[in-house]
Parts: sequence; C-alpha cells; structure tokens
Amino acid sequence: MSSVLEDLKLRVWAIIGRGRVKFVDDSGPVQKMQVLMNGIETPDNRYRVPEFGFTSNPPIDSDVIAAHVAGDRSAGAVLGTNHQPSRPKGLQPGETMLYSQDGKSVYLTASGGIVVEAKGQPVTVNDASNVTVNCSGVFKIVAPGGIQFVAPTVTSTGDMQDNVNTNPHSMAQMRTIYNGHKHPVENVQGGSSTIVSDVPNSTE
Repeated sequence: MSSVLEDLKLRVWAIIGRGRVKFVDDSGPVQKMQVLMNGIETPDNRYRVPEFGFTSNPPIDSDVIAAHVAGDRSAGAVLGTNHQPSRPKGLQPGETMLYSQDGKSVYLTASGGIVVEAKGQPVTVNDASNVTVNCSGVFKIVAPGGIQFVAPTVTSTGDMQDNVNTNPHSMAQMRTIYNGHKHPVENVQGGSSTIVSDVPNSTE
C-alpha cells in the first residue's frame, strides 16, 4: 500500500513542472519544443499549447511551465513561456503589450492610447483591399524622408494647402486668385505685331 501511495505522490508532483527551452520546431501544425526540465531530463517534442490567434517562437532558454498527463513525464505539453531578458516591465494594471525579443512592441496603455514601437524597422501592410483610418482629431504624419504615393490619382473631399508655415492660402484660394489676375501689356502696336505680356500683377 505504501508503494502505491508513494507512486501516486510522485505522479502528483510530476503533473506540473518548469524548465527552459532548448530547441523549437515551428515547422508543423503544432509547435514542438525540447525542454530542459532538470539536469538529467531533457524531453523532445513537447507540444506547446498557445492561445488561439497568437503565436510566437520563444528564444532559447526561455522559462516554460509544462503539464504532464497523469503525472507521466513522457507525455507533456508546454502551457506557458517567458523570456526574462526581453520581457517588458512596469506595465500598469489593465495594460497589455505584444512584444518581440529585439524590442518591437504594440503597447495598449492605460492612459496614453496605443503605441507602436518599430525600432527603426519597416512597417508593412500587405494585400489590403482598402485601408481606412477613422480618427476624431488630426491625422499627422512626420516623415523627414518625404512621402511617396504610387497611385493613379490622389483625391481629397476638402481643400489642400502647402508650405503652411509661409503660405497663407489654400489651393482653392490660389485658383481663385489665378483666375482673376491680369497681365499688363505695354507698348501695344497695331498690325501683325506679337505682344508678349509682362509678369502677372498678382502672384501666388
């Protein structure tokens, strides 16, 4: 009887274990890991069970929590992972962050909105039929390298203005000025002479 209880105790102890990632196979429909559980136990092909809609490839030596069916250490699955060096710290209650090992992140803050940190790397949206941004305030783009549109047309339902620091007029206002301006013509001559006008008397 004591041996049965001892076996039961060992199985209960073995149900949950912790270790470190040593290899990740991310090629199949289920991610598999080699996990160092202790100094002598390094099982292969441990299934990882993440939440639906989220996947990652944890760096080597990430912490893992593994569960073993009926305490059988040969039949386990990884339930959670954590990479201590790259884990963001100091989040406030209710905040969430999606992050990578090199510091890129999408940060859902408690009071500062949503912050995307790209770490100087490209941000790409592929194969979108339409992209719509609805905002209640100003949509601002800061691009020291310029902005390029590869498009047959660029349209706007409102007016447009360039050189806003020095130019007080919108394009619609400049068209009105252009349509109403006149060119003085001096030294008019009759016959078949060709007259070239001077510069406009109103410029924009």
